[in-house]
Amino acid sequence: MESPNLQDQKTKNREARLFSVGILILLFMVSFFPACEVEFITRNIDLEPEIVVEGFIEAGPEALPAYVILTRSKPFFSELSPAELDALFVRNAVVTVNDGQQTTTLDELCFNELPPDLRRLAAARLGLNPDSILVNFCVYIDLNAAIKPEAGKSYHLNIVAGDQRIEASTTVPAYVPLDSLWWREAPGKPVDTLLQLMARIQDPPGQKNFYRYFCKVNEGPFETPFSSVNDDILIDGKTFDFRLIRPRQEGEEFDQSTFGLFRTGDSITLKWTSIDEAHFNFWNTFEFNKGNQGPFSSYTTIDTNIKGGLGVWGAYSTGLYRLRVAR
Repeated sequence: MESPNLQDQKTKNREARLFSVGILILLFMVSFFPACEVEFITRNIDLEPEIVVEGFIEAGPEALPAYVILTRSKPFFSELSPAELDALFVRNAVVTVNDGQQTTTLDELCFNELPPDLRRLAAARLGLNPDSILVNFCVYIDLNAAIKPEAGKSYHLNIVAGDQRIEASTTVPAYVPLDSLWWREAPGKPVDTLLQLMARIQDPPGQKNFYRYFCKVNEGPFETPFSSVNDDILIDGKTFDFRLIRPRQEGEEFDQSTFGLFRTGDSITLKWTSIDEAHFNFWNTFEFNKGNQGPFSSYTTIDTNIKGGLGVWGAYSTGLYRLRVAR
């Protein structure tokens, strides 16, 4: 049996070793973390401005006419005023859409050039709040509805803006509808005021399918949730139940206790869409980049299907579902 003095000495030695290990760990942390602070400089800080395309073509009930918004990119480190935003819109471009049989030239339309009644009507058709438009918003649009989008058909976009030429192509996919929608109680929430929206889909087997959805609450505009796109890589050919998130409305503050839930008594319109792969890749990388912020986030390059510029030319195949939030 060891003497008390020997036991005390061993205890002191063990504490000394632990103290030494603690000091080494502390020194390692102090020396390691500053070394992780590597300055990141994007490659496109000082590049010349590029034309950014945001254009869509839609097939389905109450479809929007084909339209394209053209702006110029700004340097990475820059500020924007309303006057500078006005100057970003690309004017006097020639924008055409070809479906393989006919070519349609889109009309240039700027909000400040419209009478007030037409301005509100145009804003509503594009899902915008006319009172929130502080700049002379310009769009190239198929005013005469000459383009008749069809599933399985490709639509080629051509843009001539000064000496710049831009091309893109998108295909309207076959529409995959939702099988059913129903309300479910939100755990821990009062069932008379807040509910979850559930959906079921029968995904077609043996083909790639990509989905995006919008939601309008009462008379508000169509909004998308934080993550609005999904693919069928894990559900190919399966019947799948999932939850649909209520998007935050314009001006609504974030509330964790009610996030994604629908309030009873509201009327909603769900816009469920099928999109092609290039269109999906754009929104998937865009939304990931938008949410991937903070000091430990990674840099994400947003996919584009635009040749000669940035952005997206995408097709939607859509369906509308109207329902009232009720148990």
